[in-house]
Amino acid sequence: MSPLNTDDLHRIFKNLDQNGDGFLSLTELESLLERIGMQSTQDELESVVGKTNLDLLDFVSLYDAIVKQKIGGESQDGEDDDEELENDLVEAFKVYDKDGDGFISREELERVLTQLGFLNENASQNCETMIDTYDMNSDGVLDFEEFKKMMLVIES
Repeated sequence: MSPLNTDDLHRIFKNLDQNGDGFLSLTELESLLERIGMQSTQDELESVVGKTNLDLLDFVSLYDAIVKQKIGGESQDGEDDDEELENDLVEAFKVYDKDGDGFISREELERVLTQLGFLNENASQNCETMIDTYDMNSDGVLDFEEFKKMMLVIES
């Protein structure tokens, strides 16, 4: 996936900072990981993060380190990269497909994007437009292949 920009990270940070103190506690960070389907204990997080809370700069640095590790860990073999991208897209699809029916509805897309702090007052309309744009068979939902096309366009 393409890296998030600073504005995206700031919105996510503000959304996660549930008590508004300007810091993400390990509990708040753990909440983000749970939302995207990753399980982690606070002890594991503390050993990775090295502290018990993060300010915005720490959060951005953590994100940058994860992105660099991901890019640095990629193979030079294009087939492995394609397989890894496919696996990443499958995992991302599962995050959006909350009911596990193999499709992403407008409501599911809106729920996840809202949780991540990406939506504004036109959320329903924006999600409907996204679905309509990539819904090749006009069934009102995105299957995995349609989702994959959407994500690959967004990435480029």
